[in-house]
Amino acid sequence: MGEITGGEVLARMLQIEGVKNVFGIIDGTYFGFYSKLEPHGIELVTPRHETSAAHMAGAYARATGKLGVCMASNGPGVANILPGLVVEEAEGNRVLVITSSRRTGIMYPDRGGTYQCFNQSGVISQLAKWSEAVPSFDRIPEMMRRALRKCYEGRPGVVHLDIPENIINGKFKDEPSFWQPHQYRSMSQPEPSDAQIDQTVDMLLKAKFPIIHAGYGVIHAQASEPLEKVAKLLNTLVTTSWAGRGAIPESSPHTIPMFHIETNNNLRNEADLVLVLGSRVGETDWWGKAPYWNKDQKVIQVDLDPGILGGNKPVELAIHGDIDSFLKKLHDKLLAKRNQLNSPARSKYVERFNQEREKDRKKLDEKLSDTSVPMNSAIIPTTVQKVFPKDTPLVFDGGNTVIWANFYTQIEKPGSVFSTFKFGMLGAGTAQALGVAVANPGKPVVCMIGDGAMGFHPQEIETAVRNNLQVIYIVFCDKQWGMVKMNQHFALKPVKTLIKKSLSAEESIKSDLGEIEFDKLAESMGAYGARVSGPNDLQFALEQAYATGKCAVIHCDVNPVQHMWAPGLKYFKDLHAEPKGK
Repeated sequence: MGEITGGEVLARMLQIEGVKNVFGIIDGTYFGFYSKLEPHGIELVTPRHETSAAHMAGAYARATGKLGVCMASNGPGVANILPGLVVEEAEGNRVLVITSSRRTGIMYPDRGGTYQCFNQSGVISQLAKWSEAVPSFDRIPEMMRRALRKCYEGRPGVVHLDIPENIINGKFKDEPSFWQPHQYRSMSQPEPSDAQIDQTVDMLLKAKFPIIHAGYGVIHAQASEPLEKVAKLLNTLVTTSWAGRGAIPESSPHTIPMFHIETNNNLRNEADLVLVLGSRVGETDWWGKAPYWNKDQKVIQVDLDPGILGGNKPVELAIHGDIDSFLKKLHDKLLAKRNQLNSPARSKYVERFNQEREKDRKKLDEKLSDTSVPMNSAIIPTTVQKVFPKDTPLVFDGGNTVIWANFYTQIEKPGSVFSTFKFGMLGAGTAQALGVAVANPGKPVVCMIGDGAMGFHPQEIETAVRNNLQVIYIVFCDKQWGMVKMNQHFALKPVKTLIKKSLSAEESIKSDLGEIEFDKLAESMGAYGARVSGPNDLQFALEQAYATGKCAVIHCDVNPVQHMWAPGLKYFKDLHAEPKGK
């Protein structure tokens, strides 16, 4: 029997799990791991920064419904990946991170003065679902199996396994046995009971106007199709959390997209029952409280994580189970009772709220007639959807840019929009776009990002070029921290801000930025670059970028004052105030 490294044990176990990609930067401290990936059919995709590896793995997981795997080397590498892990845990993406640590005997605990040493497992355990350090070669399979179980238990998040360099690189004669996934973890999710389905049907039939609130859990469960079928059968409306956007095609008359904020508030106040699917009903959902939600409405909540049930909004029926299975069973039960569904009465509600939606859309679209230079930010996402195929994955990053992008796009393909909805992390989009591109080979990916956010990780343009990933970065350039500047101006001189719309640079505090010519920066790394200032040039630049078939960066000069006054600002400000209702 030949020798095997600890790292090869990991690689073989990932291969058995069906992992096709690992994201991370190479280092000698885990050569025994990454050198064995390709022989086991796993492609290593290397960014320019470890935190990008975490975002790539998270976006890949969201795009595919599979496990995203990233890696980092001991000390500085692990320190670099920490910000990305914080975000991916908050977002609820299924990410396994494998790290190396210093050799056994000088770490866990630190001997004192150990080079590149800190309590890696201890630190990550405070932000991840699970984090442990492997003490010996013979325990790698057992602890890796436990890590993989944790990846698929409850709400997705970050799971961490830390392996000393002498174990991950060391060669050992005792090759372990390799189990199949079904031998160490459940291959199916908890099923809702027939009694719970019957009770749900009974409550829906008795409700005057029930609605559905879909969270990120619907996308993770890949349950968009049964969700739309249930909404149609009930003849009701679906709202989504921010992270749940794209859980149902937004052209459907049975959904009110999340950026129609006032309509969503009115709808949730009208509903006497809400079926909550895969959502914690958190702060961006106003905690489910009045005056944004009906305080007297009944709630049915379905989630994979039993700890979420009834956590923020009291429920009449809590169901621990898989959302896809729940919706399919619910649809079959409702179909058998379709004659009892009060569709004509509900049609009036559906029609009224769709009229509100259309009225709001027309008001928003008034900005599209603006032909001024530099351009109105609303023009950019609208033009993107004219140029690129409807199923093109979209990544939104950066303060006010996220708002403009959300308000002026229509998502048709479930699970095709990416952002850090729960964390608002600037700069994550550059790497998220890379992970999405790996998950969608041969397809373009569009990332709309602010110039401040693009300044965090612009080096990842080279990663896209090197890996032949067609990511088109569209940079909204206003040379300011716009969202922060707006808050400053209202804090410093609110009346003058309302009248003038913007204060002078002397009346702001460090909120202006110098210019980076992102088109030229892109060209220096081998990507296509273009710069536009007016709407008449934008479509041509996007068409040229698309036609290149490679990474491209479009530097878009936007009106800094208009960009700062993004739509829906009142509501985003209100989010940070605790609702007064119950």
